[in-house]
Amino acid sequence: MTAETLPRKNVPSTTPAALGLGDRPAKAGPGDPAATHVRVKLDVEIRALLAHEPGTKSGADPEDLHQMRVALRRMRSVLKLSGRLVGPDAEPVRTELGWLGQSLGDVRDYDVLIGHLREVVAEFEVRDQPAARRLVSKFVTERGVAKRRLTRALASPRYASMLQDIGRLARQPAAEEATTESPQTSADLVSGLAKPHRKLAKAVKALPADPPDDDLHALRIYGKKLRYAAEMAKPAAKKKQAERIQRLIKATKNFQTVLGDHQDACVAADRMRGVVASVDAEVAFVAGRVAEKELLRRAEVRAVWRDVWAEVDAAAQAVSPRM
Repeated sequence: MTAETLPRKNVPSTTPAALGLGDRPAKAGPGDPAATHVRVKLDVEIRALLAHEPGTKSGADPEDLHQMRVALRRMRSVLKLSGRLVGPDAEPVRTELGWLGQSLGDVRDYDVLIGHLREVVAEFEVRDQPAARRLVSKFVTERGVAKRRLTRALASPRYASMLQDIGRLARQPAAEEATTESPQTSADLVSGLAKPHRKLAKAVKALPADPPDDDLHALRIYGKKLRYAAEMAKPAAKKKQAERIQRLIKATKNFQTVLGDHQDACVAADRMRGVVASVDAEVAFVAGRVAEKELLRRAEVRAVWRDVWAEVDAAAQAVSPRM
């Protein structure tokens, strides 16, 4: 094990208390203002980000980096949809989250690619295993470069400042102040699901029968925004409505998974194409076999994604027929 991958104690470098947050995450219910729900969501997710920071730094378990990135993306989505409710600093903070998200995403993409490659080549013949190991090793080396960039980012004053800014947005004021002429209620968070659903539905409708890969990737992003909005709206909803929103969350999660498989297959195939010119013939042969498998996986997803979308659409309509 290298020094970078040695396990460390799971103690956040920064604690919620250092950001001015309480011992436990704040809570909000249907009777609370929408701004309270936004702050509660930020409170929950910044704690998740901090909890996975040590593991992300150590590299002991790739899942820590994945979960840190998920927390970050949820905060970005919340601030995009409802950041105006917590003041003018929301957009600058969202921009800073995007900065960190790029570094996290670079490493995560390699983790997904390397993990999948190892599974695929494990099924190849024994005589192809040495070349397969060399292929995987090439991407492991590239990941190391991306990981060092991420480590520098997490040790930077810019990251520390970003955490403090999120803490300020997440803290609940003594009395919630209205930030608009007509303060939003918790019910508005539920009705607000109509907007991300409409955007997703419009994007689906605009697609041709055989959509470009990038357009399907864009759909996944739209679906993720709808899911994150639903996750924030669920605590603001009454029981029956919350149950419908949970079905929407489940459907959008499945939608993400299916289109995520498609994107992973496209990326892996492109990486195999890109690597051929810089490797020996044996590795190039293995890369070609991997690319063939990835294109087959891509085709399988394309055969089912519209059915998965129909489940999302139905679930969204059940939350509110006007959606």
